[in-house]
Amino acid sequence: MSNSTRSWPWRRMLIGAALLALLVALLVLPVQEPFTRFLAWVRDLGPWGPVILSAAYIPACVLALPSWPLTVGAGFLFGVPVGVVAVSIGSTLGATIAFLLGRTLFRDAVAARVLSGPKFAAIDRAVARSGLRIVFLMRLSPVFPYNVLNYALGVTRIPASRYILGSWLGMLPGTIMYVYLGTAAESLRELMSGEREDATVKYVLLAVGLAATILVTLVLAQIARRAIRQAIDEPAALATANIRANSAPHQDTAS
Repeated sequence: MSNSTRSWPWRRMLIGAALLALLVALLVLPVQEPFTRFLAWVRDLGPWGPVILSAAYIPACVLALPSWPLTVGAGFLFGVPVGVVAVSIGSTLGATIAFLLGRTLFRDAVAARVLSGPKFAAIDRAVARSGLRIVFLMRLSPVFPYNVLNYALGVTRIPASRYILGSWLGMLPGTIMYVYLGTAAESLRELMSGEREDATVKYVLLAVGLAATILVTLVLAQIARRAIRQAIDEPAALATANIRANSAPHQDTAS
């Protein structure tokens, strides 16, 4: 096992901790950033808040903007159940619209960028062979950025229905992790502000749950990376085996 493989889970944990620290700083410190004001506005919308937060994923996906702040913000505002539902609907809808734009209006521009990649042809073959599974695995793996996949998969041969289902299922673990981060940020804000002083058990359970969620997400992502690599390399290995098998009789005849 290489050093990079061994250190990968720790890097992901550090990134998750950094994101949580950043969100806590934005929400606890007296700063008036646009995103903080947006969260306050969404919170004041009442039952319409989750709907508006879901809708915010559409421009974020189309413009290829980072969407993780929305996901963490959903956990901060609504908690895990409502936050996961709102984010899951919004991110899937936004990813679908970007996918359809990449397949139609922006197809030439997207194809000009992704077709030059050395591995895209292999990925396209893998998607054509088992699209739902490959999209699911690619969504699990952090190697493939969310916004890039939205457009890049639009120029592949995968049916839209399989893309939507694979994206929705593959994004769920990451959605749960980031929403949980937002829930942890809300609990930390309460603790730091003195609103909750008698909930030690709650915070311990929250920390354990957050650590378990991150760990499961990391393990799934690592499994996905290996499965994708195997799916991409499989046709090449099969072709090599066929060439060797076909050349064997000729060698026997010559001898």
